[in-house]
Amino acid sequence: MSKPSLSSKILGGNLVLRIAVGLILGVVLALLNPTWAANVGVLGQFFVKSLRAIAPILVFCLVIASIANKEVGSDSRLKPILVLYLLGTFLAALTAVAVSYLFPTTLELVTSPDNLAPPQGVGEVLKVVIFNLVDNPLGALTNANFIGILAWSIGLGIALRHAAPSTKIFLNDLSDAVSFVVKVVIAFAPIGVFGLVAETVAVNGLEAFHGYARLLAVLLGAMAIVAFVLNPLLVFWKIRRNPFPLTFTCLRESGVTAFFTRSSAANIPVNMGLAKRLGLKEEIYSISIPLGANINMAGAAITITVLTLAAAYTQGITPDFATALLLSVVAAICACGASGVAGGSLLLIPLACSLFNIPNDVAAQVIGVGFIIGVIQDSAETALNSSTDVLFTAAVSMADDK
Repeated sequence: MSKPSLSSKILGGNLVLRIAVGLILGVVLALLNPTWAANVGVLGQFFVKSLRAIAPILVFCLVIASIANKEVGSDSRLKPILVLYLLGTFLAALTAVAVSYLFPTTLELVTSPDNLAPPQGVGEVLKVVIFNLVDNPLGALTNANFIGILAWSIGLGIALRHAAPSTKIFLNDLSDAVSFVVKVVIAFAPIGVFGLVAETVAVNGLEAFHGYARLLAVLLGAMAIVAFVLNPLLVFWKIRRNPFPLTFTCLRESGVTAFFTRSSAANIPVNMGLAKRLGLKEEIYSISIPLGANINMAGAAITITVLTLAAAYTQGITPDFATALLLSVVAAICACGASGVAGGSLLLIPLACSLFNIPNDVAAQVIGVGFIIGVIQDSAETALNSSTDVLFTAAVSMADDK
């Protein structure tokens, strides 16, 4: 029996358990020796800097590969499912905005700029967006201008949809390579969380966890509203009968499994089996389920929106409704391009934060907070995402059979 490679040792194991251990050790060290805890904060800073470095390249490569490899001339029977996927993701982001407005949350960050100039309404936000859209692509990547990165990646992705198959294979391979690097970075999340928690508790005390608990409650509350209120309403709109039996079936048989696997891709076989038991057409669900695992990301949209607004509130920014609506659109787009790795949606937070002129240093710290609460948040996010794939596929199929 061959020995496991170094990469398998780094990437293997239960990441949730390791992060939990890192969190506990960070708290213990901060309580026993605050001086040492403040010093090991460099581990958390190194982790945050690594996230900042990889996030722009990740967004650029993922979006180009995703759009370039999209089939030209999709089956018309998939269009209603695609509409539900996109509508559900946008409405989930809007729900997260509403919940965040009702329960505004601030965070205890290690550093925070004093000269931050918040945008004055949606007009200034749109001006910033427009100017960032036409940024030089190399400058956008170098300066982590995520709006510019998104614009260039969408444009190049559309242009490359008719490229040679070998070009599309290269783009997929490049996307997979960047995703592998992301997995390596995230594999060191327990050490990063250890440093972040140790320094945060040493500087701010255990009160810092009050903000984490409130943030997690807002996230889970928004996801619960989407799962038990919004999704049933969308299903009722399609099938015109009681949507809850189907909703609960999908949550029980798909959501529970996804909660523990924490991977929409890994849950595809589970959803395929459930779709078959529900009597859905294989020629539809065999395409819509894998498609949903990549673009139907209501949970990711909620995570991006809530954490971005928490960053804004922490910096003293209170967005108006029009700006929040724009954030919902951006969060939905970001969610559709979220990486398939655990915690992938967190790496897109800087893009949404750029709407409010929030520096990448602050956005990266918020990503670190996301990993701290990700022990529960990422599992709930994946459960919502994956169960909704088969739910919306079933709703459209049942509506067509009437």
